[in-house]
This record gives sequence, C-alpha cells and structure tokens, in this order.
Amino acid sequence: MTNTNYRMVVQYDGTRYNGWQKQGDTDNTIQTRLETILCRMTGEKVDVHGAGRTDAGVHARGQVAQFRLVNYREPDEIRDYLNRYLPEDIGVLSVAEAGPRFHSRYNASRKTYVYRISKNKAAHVFERKYVYEYDGKLDVNAMKMATIQLRGEHDFKSFCGNPRMRKSTVRNIYTIRIDETEDEITLTFIGEGFLQYMVRILVGTLIEVGEGKRDPRSMDALLEARDRRMAGPTAPAQGLILEKVDYN
Repeated sequence: MTNTNYRMVVQYDGTRYNGWQKQGDTDNTIQTRLETILCRMTGEKVDVHGAGRTDAGVHARGQVAQFRLVNYREPDEIRDYLNRYLPEDIGVLSVAEAGPRFHSRYNASRKTYVYRISKNKAAHVFERKYVYEYDGKLDVNAMKMATIQLRGEHDFKSFCGNPRMRKSTVRNIYTIRIDETEDEITLTFIGEGFLQYMVRILVGTLIEVGEGKRDPRSMDALLEARDRRMAGPTAPAQGLILEKVDYN
C-alpha cells in the first residue's frame, strides 16, 4: 500500500458550470466532476485541489490540480480514464506523479489570467462564449496609465467580491499588460494570487477608466479606500480565462 501524490493540468470551458469549487447544493462544478470519476475509477474517496477557484462561467487553459491515491495507478491510465468519461468541455492534458509535499494551490508562485474584450461589432458565432462583446470605444492609453498604480503589493480589498473576507486582502500583482488589435483588447494579469472576482473587478474598473468615467490617476485613492463599493462593476465571466499556473 502506498500513498501517491499526483499533479494534473486541466482545461475547461466554464460556460455551463457553477465554477471550479464543489458546493453543497449542486454537483455542477469542475472539481465535483473530476472527483466523481476518480472515485469511480479507484474505489477510493478522492479530494481534488485546484490551484485557482475559478468562478461560474470562467474558463481555464492551464488549471493545475492535485490529488492523492492510496493505491498506485499509472499517470497515463488516470489521464486516459478521466478523458474517456469527462464531458467534452473538460479535458485533462497531463497527469504526473508529484512530490509528497506538493500542493497545487499553496505551492503556486504565480498565476496568469487573461481577459478578452471584443471591439468588433460583427456577430461572434464561434468566439461569443470566450469574449466580452463590449459596445463602445475605450481609451486604451488611459487604461494603461491606470495599471501603473495597480501593480505591486497592495491591499486589494476594494477589488474583492467577498464582503465577509476575514483573511488578508493583500496581494502582489507582478504584471498588468494591455494589448490592442483591430478587433480586440486583451488584458493580462500575472500575480502571486487573486481574491474572489478580483480580476473581473479590476477589468470593470479599467473599462470605466477607458470610458472616461474615472481618472486613471485615481487608483491609489481607490486602493486606500478599501471599499468594494468604490470600484467598478464586475466584468462578465465569459471573457476571463486562467491561462497558466507557475511553480518555483
């Protein structure tokens, strides 16, 4: 009898799910789907831990998850079994043995999220589930200016969607990059970790800057306020994807 720790990389279209984390009133979550199939395969109670708890409707290209099994199974056997029985909007890219102390969430050194805003007014038949179809014009230079004050280590309580948050709301954002093409604006956020809805509230606030509703130099005051009501709206979920998770 052994106890083996496994690490897997998962991608999913979050459109029809209630987020990553299992909940008491529904089994329609990514975590629940993975655990159910692993339990069926192994006959064991399996707890799957994700690096990030993506919200309902949010997607992932490189979510990292970790679980333990009492009885050893070959990693490729686990991957193939999961992909055989998972719905087609969830896929396991890889499974590998991990060190005994590895934890997908607590050992993550940085996470990369990407938010896509469409500028193209044409109907998005194939992309509609993965972009925020914004109807308006945004001043991208003003948005870039606002990101300067948001980078680094700050108390992001104004950008936290959980009003009952008791733990520290201090986070460190290493990079906020905004790229613009003829059809799309892409915002990339790289940080050690993010609060509930934090990336989407940051996007909603930066959109207000782009609309001219907020001064791009007002981000310091917004951070100091530590009041969610002072920040912008929560941007729609479908534009957000967990791109990758890095480990030291």
